[in-house]
Amino acid sequence: MAFWLNALFALVEIAGGIMTNSVAILSDAFHDMGDSVALGLAWYFQRVSSRQRDEKYTYGYKRYSLVGATISAAILLIGSIIIISQAVPRLFAPETVHAKGMLYLAIAGIIINGLAMFRLKGGHSQNEKVISLHLLEDVLGWVAVLIASIIMNYWNIPILDPILSLIITTFILFRVFGNMRQTFRIFMQAAPSEEEVEHLKTHLVEISGVIDVHDMHFWTMDGIYNIASLHVSVNPTITVSETEVIKLEVRSLLKAEGFAHTTIEIEPDGKLCELSDC
Repeated sequence: MAFWLNALFALVEIAGGIMTNSVAILSDAFHDMGDSVALGLAWYFQRVSSRQRDEKYTYGYKRYSLVGATISAAILLIGSIIIISQAVPRLFAPETVHAKGMLYLAIAGIIINGLAMFRLKGGHSQNEKVISLHLLEDVLGWVAVLIASIIMNYWNIPILDPILSLIITTFILFRVFGNMRQTFRIFMQAAPSEEEVEHLKTHLVEISGVIDVHDMHFWTMDGIYNIASLHVSVNPTITVSETEVIKLEVRSLLKAEGFAHTTIEIEPDGKLCELSDC
């Protein structure tokens, strides 16, 4: 539903932007068109990412959802550059726009994009967050167009249109780079912040029977499905059943911290770890 709402309205926006001679509306039209492509890809990749793990992808297909987020960001980046190239010359040579037409399109834009945003409310994956953010930006962009169109209905200030276009595009670029940075971190299997890693280690060594925790690795598949692996040093004299209790407590603690998949290796304290980076 969100895809069709955006795709059809983007075509209306392009026609409306040309008719009203507004680069602000055209900038949002390109933005909506990018969102439409992103929504279609997001839907497809989200379906792929829900597949269960197999021999080909032993961790599952969850990272496919990031592909949709990456393509979406790339589309917005290219579209924003095109709009900036059109808006900057108008700062020095403002052109008259059809303010009343902008007003009607702005009202329609707020309704259509608001409905699409409502349909996607509550997404948790990086893919869903990027798409929901784009739709929120659309709504805010149309609110800005509405305000500018009301002003230009009473005062002839055509330079407001390119200024508004640049403000919308700058805001979009700022959010795009933020999302691209987060997506890149996930692709590169970045760990949580150093503070969070230290927080986990502090709580793990407080578990009864645990002497030390090392060779810790934390990463996420898609921003939701988090994975951890670690070595736990214990007293060499404890029994096998006691180590199972320790493993259960370690797993439970990490699960409470948002880790869905955990690999734990138990080592007697003093035993030389076979990994050189322990």
